[in-house]
Amino acid sequence: MQFKPITTSAVPMSNKPLAIRDKTIFDGFFVKSFLKMLYLAWFKISGWKTIQNPPEGAGITIAAPHTSNWDIVYALGAAIIFDIKIYFSIKESWCRLPVLGPIMLWMGGIPINRSAGAKGQVTLIKEFVDKHRNQRIFFLFTPEGTRGDVKQWKTGFYHVAKDCNLPIFLAKVDYRTKESGVFHSFDLCDDKDADIANLQESYKSVCGRFPDQQFPVYAGPLPQISAREERVMKALYSLKGKATQAEISARAKLEEISTEMLDFLVEKGILERDDLNEGDRLTSRYKLTVAGNGCLFHLAPSL
Repeated sequence: MQFKPITTSAVPMSNKPLAIRDKTIFDGFFVKSFLKMLYLAWFKISGWKTIQNPPEGAGITIAAPHTSNWDIVYALGAAIIFDIKIYFSIKESWCRLPVLGPIMLWMGGIPINRSAGAKGQVTLIKEFVDKHRNQRIFFLFTPEGTRGDVKQWKTGFYHVAKDCNLPIFLAKVDYRTKESGVFHSFDLCDDKDADIANLQESYKSVCGRFPDQQFPVYAGPLPQISAREERVMKALYSLKGKATQAEISARAKLEEISTEMLDFLVEKGILERDDLNEGDRLTSRYKLTVAGNGCLFHLAPSL
């Protein structure tokens, strides 16, 4: 008896376009429950803590500084504890490898195929976010690109956030304070250079495992800021420019702001002051510096 070969129009498995997996390590009840219990115990014993109240919804998440493979371990801990799904970009060819490929997808890999006609990263993320609205989904990027000595950030994350119309979540693993998690949700403006400068400034106070290898260069811990001073900084941020002492008081809803407080913030490099002669009197106007913006991002989850 002769058997005819079976023909099919189906695309071979190895050539099918790969998609972002709906179910990952962050969805399995038993695995996730075990990991959460493990991380809670480990963080308590080791003195590490998570940053509370992570943002809702989806966002492009930058994780910096990146100087050690341990960074992802602590970042994963914060995600597991708060039931956050993390996805990261990886070459599609890696995701097609036997055994390793399915594991990469299960861990949250986004298979990126840069060949002509393939779906790009932005399209994959847009489609996935539309399908999973109102879920905590963080698409992870390391702007330094690699561990080791770098002199500038890769800004692909910025273009992805803009094209996908998503906020940028600022995540950190700080080995000085032993904190892991997202500390700010940042909405883009129309000035890329200013946005990148403000984002980088906020990471100068985050201490990596090897601070001498991180970029931007570690500048030390944040200055101590009182609640009133924080209100002044928030008021100036919302004013989007220079303002007088009276204008700051009105926006901050404070009866009076002392000149000494403003001078203190100027000395700390958080504010800058311009003195202008207006008629027969001197008028001082204040604005937040880039360092002031970077400091404020740590004080306020969103602005």
